[in-house]
Amino acid sequence: MSEEHPARIAAKASQAAASGKRKDEWLALFAENACVEDPVGPSGFDPEGKGHHGAEAIAKFYDMTIANTDKLEFLVDDVLVCGDECVNIGTIRTTMAGNLIDAEGVFVYRVDDDGRIVSLRAFWEVDRAMKTVRPVS
Repeated sequence: MSEEHPARIAAKASQAAASGKRKDEWLALFAENACVEDPVGPSGFDPEGKGHHGAEAIAKFYDMTIANTDKLEFLVDDVLVCGDECVNIGTIRTTMAGNLIDAEGVFVYRVDDDGRIVSLRAFWEVDRAMKTVRPVS
């Protein structure tokens, strides 16, 4: 049953669209008033740490982050499903400017009754990820 859980389906679709650099497909997965916090809390992507709320802000987040990568890989070690949410435990490996960066973390997707993402919260540490920067071999 958990393989068909709406949050699991949305998480997989989000990861596929992001790694495929399919912006419109990725944005269409979100509910109108969705919020993306990636990473959770203040960061260079979100100085106030309040998240990116609504379609316009989420599109800007995409342009700041996903659009600037050469490649994204979602290396998911485990998925847990509870209620209307799922958590992916693993690593997002980013290739950009000839370097690899690994962001280990916990990535939480919550969906509405229609299976659209209302919340995406990514718990990962920028400083920890930056310590993994290495040239693509």
